[in-house]
Amino acid sequence: MNTRVLVLNASFEPINVCSARRAIILILKGVAYPEEHSSHWIHSARFSMPMPSVIRLVEYIHIPFERKSLSRKNILLRDHNTCQYCLRVFAPQDLTLDHITPRSQGGDSSWDNLVACCRACNNRKGDRSPEASGMKLHKRPQSYNYHVNRQIIRYLGRADETWRKYLFY
Repeated sequence: MNTRVLVLNASFEPINVCSARRAIILILKGVAYPEEHSSHWIHSARFSMPMPSVIRLVEYIHIPFERKSLSRKNILLRDHNTCQYCLRVFAPQDLTLDHITPRSQGGDSSWDNLVACCRACNNRKGDRSPEASGMKLHKRPQSYNYHVNRQIIRYLGRADETWRKYLFY
């Protein structure tokens, strides 16, 4: 019941990811239709249904631009748990956040100044800019926007083949 389900707007545009439990509630309330199913089934005393993997809302919902909160989890999701200096993938607990322009040199904690970084690269860079430490930042960080949200949904959907045709790979 804690598996992820892709939520599509009525226009088939991906807008969110929710738990299977929440998706089933939306289907039973008539707010959403199942578009794709997984191989698992849900059973009750009088009812059985296949577990949804993609649902579509019945009515179109206008989603205003929202600014995502700046957090360690969201930075790691944006950077796909990859060190932005050595490009190696790590478990989230093995990554740190690095200020590209160090705070001691006037750098702030913002979407544009924070990147995921492994401990070895962070220690090597220290309290210097990437150029001063002889390191190359492979990708400039982007502030959170609709495009970054789509990238995060794509990243989460890599494990589920049924999501591919809705995520515009």
